[in-house]
Amino acid sequence: MNAVRKPVVGLALGSGSARSWAHIGVLRALEQAAIPPDLICGSSIGALVGAAYAVGELDRFEPWVLGLGLKEVVSFMDFFRRNFVDRPVDALDLPFAAVATALHSGVEVRLRSGSTADAVRASIALPRLFTPVQRDGRLLVDGGLVNPVPVSLARAMGADIVIAVDLNADILGRHLRQEAPAQDEGAAHSDWMRRLQENFASLLPESAAGKPRLPSMLDVVTSSINVMQVRITRSRMAGEPPEAVVAPRLAHLGLLDFHRARETIDAGQRAAEASLPFLRELGLGT
Repeated sequence: MNAVRKPVVGLALGSGSARSWAHIGVLRALEQAAIPPDLICGSSIGALVGAAYAVGELDRFEPWVLGLGLKEVVSFMDFFRRNFVDRPVDALDLPFAAVATALHSGVEVRLRSGSTADAVRASIALPRLFTPVQRDGRLLVDGGLVNPVPVSLARAMGADIVIAVDLNADILGRHLRQEAPAQDEGAAHSDWMRRLQENFASLLPESAAGKPRLPSMLDVVTSSINVMQVRITRSRMAGEPPEAVVAPRLAHLGLLDFHRARETIDAGQRAAEASLPFLRELGLGT
């Protein structure tokens, strides 16, 4: 009599900038429930967390994340290169892949071989925050632009059951504060950007006087990215549905709130724990 084959569980870690630390909490909850993934893939900083898990270094990565300050945000890849042995993606103990976007063509690029650090670096190259990556003659940027929650990649890697972690489910419009840009926002709002916005505002009819000011430029950019990723996620997951979705409530976090890791990780763990009864109905865990 043939034994029943254990289903292959794939974890698809979605993009979400600072919200992506929630993936650490999700992984902790799944481990505690005896539902370790058989393969893992990620988009944007979801790829960074997924890589840390795939190389067996999440226990060292999490304390670094918890101690992260605003000035250390740019040192993501420096930490990765200094502390992890950079092995080829296809030589890792746990199957791993990352998603990036070819800047010139807009094509989704699945990174399943070559340097793990380079794959992660390409996947997290969010425009205006990180520089693009040259690879195989293509200029690669953030994977969240084309596949924010890479369910399709997990399926292509051989997953029978895909657990998708969607970090953008509740964020539309949450960062459009009706206020003028603060004068001390520095890098976030350059002088020319503020002048440009004021010049556009001056073109409004006089009847607009007294109405709430336009949101800051950073808020507009952030919300525009949110709209794009939510729409793409909904469309792709409708056509390529996962078996389970974990969706932490993270709308209160800003694009660059990387220093708020503790509450973000905790939110991810709570969301995963809330999903455990359904995962057990799928025959997972103990």
